[in-house]
Amino acid sequence: MKYRKEKKVNAVYSSQKGNPFLEAMPELLSKKTFFQNIQNDYINESVLTQSPEERRRQIIKLSEWFYPLDYMYRIYDMLYHSILSSYQSQTTVEFVKQLNRIYKTFQNQELCSTSDNNQPFGTYSASTFSTQAQTGAILGIPGIGKTSTIKRCLDLIPQVIVHSNYRKENCYMRQINYLMVECPSDCSVKTLAFNILSAIDRAVGSNYFETGLETRKLAVSALSTKLKLICMNHHVGIIVIDEIQNVINTAEKSKQIKPLIRFLVELTNETSTAICFCGTLEAEELFLEKEHLKRRTRGLRLLPMKYDLTYRKFMEKLWRKQVLLNPGELSEKMMKQIFDLSGGIPAYIIKIFQEAQIQAIFSGKETITYQEIKEAVDLLCIEVPRYYADHGTSISDFHIKTIEFEEKPVVEKTISEEEKVKIVNKKEEKSKRLTREYATKRGRPEIEREEKDLLYILKRESKDSMIKTLMELDLLERKYFEC
Repeated sequence: MKYRKEKKVNAVYSSQKGNPFLEAMPELLSKKTFFQNIQNDYINESVLTQSPEERRRQIIKLSEWFYPLDYMYRIYDMLYHSILSSYQSQTTVEFVKQLNRIYKTFQNQELCSTSDNNQPFGTYSASTFSTQAQTGAILGIPGIGKTSTIKRCLDLIPQVIVHSNYRKENCYMRQINYLMVECPSDCSVKTLAFNILSAIDRAVGSNYFETGLETRKLAVSALSTKLKLICMNHHVGIIVIDEIQNVINTAEKSKQIKPLIRFLVELTNETSTAICFCGTLEAEELFLEKEHLKRRTRGLRLLPMKYDLTYRKFMEKLWRKQVLLNPGELSEKMMKQIFDLSGGIPAYIIKIFQEAQIQAIFSGKETITYQEIKEAVDLLCIEVPRYYADHGTSISDFHIKTIEFEEKPVVEKTISEEEKVKIVNKKEEKSKRLTREYATKRGRPEIEREEKDLLYILKRESKDSMIKTLMELDLLERKYFEC
């Protein structure tokens, strides 16, 4: 690796690109190297000599265990290239022009800003600045591992690179590659701005946050412009906004949702700083109204694991981390039970596994059964939703192995004359079986009628003879009329 795993390093230039920020960036790690650096294994000590209390304490350490999955490399690649996109437009000339324009705007706003009214964030046109920086989103269900994965991916990149000498010329610049802040629950632009200032202070050791508190009377427009200047001065590559779903949760109670989004859009457009939104899937509805906001959430949509090979490997690795005296074998039934109760969410699987071991120690069985797993779920109050949005990808679908089938040559089979005759005879027999012959006439059976039945008489006799017959049978009533 170009740099060691340190937060702050001195710049090492690897090529002559004419851009010190790009030249000082670490190389993109391969997938194999990435997994070697990101994994954090949990080592079991000898459990036979330990007391139950010591073994329960070891179970808590299982939360530190981190099993790398293929989707994590996609997150790392996305963050890395977002940072590169920010520095693509930060050439020396363009950077000075942008910085001067923003500084002039800040001077004008500082003179006339005395309140926190709904004022515009800037009086200049954003079209005069570069908008090459990428903006995306990493959304997924709770417990999928979004935040922890992002932090581990960013740890592979030095947060601050100090430039002191570039091309035999003295220069002093502090390049902040990334910042990670949490979206305020009240959707306040000021709160988010102070969170970013506090993150910058932690990175470079400055006191922008304290200085900002002294100028509380600054309008939102002036404060946002000041933040843009600071981001430009420190060459911030990307800002990760975590828990972006807070905007949705408070949208009904507050009208601050639009100013917050407008502030973030202007920040990335006018400073060439990339922004990555991180949160739950419900945050997506925030950006679906307008196209310029919709494209900013294009990225990854993470859904739980499926009951597939990835889940099996995950469970096999986790099952070996037991601290029980009588660890049983991982059966197929046990894997299905844990999957149904956890919904394939990694955080829930680990918590159930931890609590099940604790229950096994308390009961004295020292082995995990379905009873311990069910008790663990009840104690943790885990309720897994059975429906997830279909516009996402399961975390076990990122690595799909294609199976190559060997194409066999088609051999034409020759048919003899005898076989042709047999085929024809079979077809004829089949056609005969299709035609059904009925033994009796279809329909209702004919009714046998009596001699005094009117229908019987009508069919047998003519009209005159019918009247005669009716008179003989006393079936016709006669009346005599006298004049």
